[in-house]
Amino acid sequence: MKRVVIFASGSGSNAENLIKFFHNNDNVSVIQVLTNNPHAKVLDRCKRLKVSALSFNRIAFSKSNDVLNILKTTNPDLIVLAGFLWKFPEFILNEFPSKVINVHPALLPKFGGKGMYGMHVHEAVVANNETETGITIHYVNENYDEGAIIFQAKCEVSSHDTAEDVAAKIHELEMEHFPKVVQKLLENQ
Repeated sequence: MKRVVIFASGSGSNAENLIKFFHNNDNVSVIQVLTNNPHAKVLDRCKRLKVSALSFNRIAFSKSNDVLNILKTTNPDLIVLAGFLWKFPEFILNEFPSKVINVHPALLPKFGGKGMYGMHVHEAVVANNETETGITIHYVNENYDEGAIIFQAKCEVSSHDTAEDVAAKIHELEMEHFPKVVQKLLENQ
């Protein structure tokens, strides 16, 4: 059984999609969700879906071994960042080489880096008059959005699209592709 741990900071729609996708899978299980936001909606989703969920603070994450020790105990085959906003500490990445991935709401290397998440990305795409955007699933390294690209999916951006329109298109791409890419990665381990 392959074990997945998800990190999320907000509503958790991607986390819920992954949990449901693997719910009746005999080979993969989402065993835990971790969040840096004690008020994140993802905690309510996990409670409803009967998946273990914990919140932590910045000290537990990057200044101590608390979160690292949780990960060592759960021993995930893959750590999936699904709307997780903090930079992942290098000492945790070193313990789980090539096992931490992220989904980014743009076609990297465009619109990546510190502060480029959620609506900030979609607003930048619209302001830059892009004709296409999409999602990038990539390995996480010590820099924001610079890890090796695993998968990209594109969608059109029309001249009348708002940032909200772009967000809806990106959400569809995430819902469709993210679980399949996670499954493929786990199958190839």
